[in-house]
Amino acid sequence: MMKTLTLTLAGAALLSLAAGPALARPAHAQSKTVTVVMHDPGCHWFAVGNQFKTTLTVKGPIQLKNFDEAALKVVGPGGAKLDQIGKALTLSHGVYKITMVGQAPDDNHLKLTVT
Repeated sequence: MMKTLTLTLAGAALLSLAAGPALARPAHAQSKTVTVVMHDPGCHWFAVGNQFKTTLTVKGPIQLKNFDEAALKVVGPGGAKLDQIGKALTLSHGVYKITMVGQAPDDNHLKLTVT
């Protein structure tokens, strides 16, 4: 009786150890956030750590957050979309051209590649 109980408990412990990592994984992969900010010269940039970039390649899907001074026009595989100030836009795989609505001709044109 004691031997059976010990074997049952040992088996349950092994199963819980094996199942632990599988249960700890999230059901959905969380998307990364890519931030567009106002920064002179050039008006808008991707903020990446302490750097500002006009081209960026990231693994997707991503959330594009707009902290620029106007809405962003995002043109990619799904057509053209607007990302309003302070809002986020979900982007999946593809190449995106990003410009600020009403931007000056000499302002930055951003290129985002989501792999």
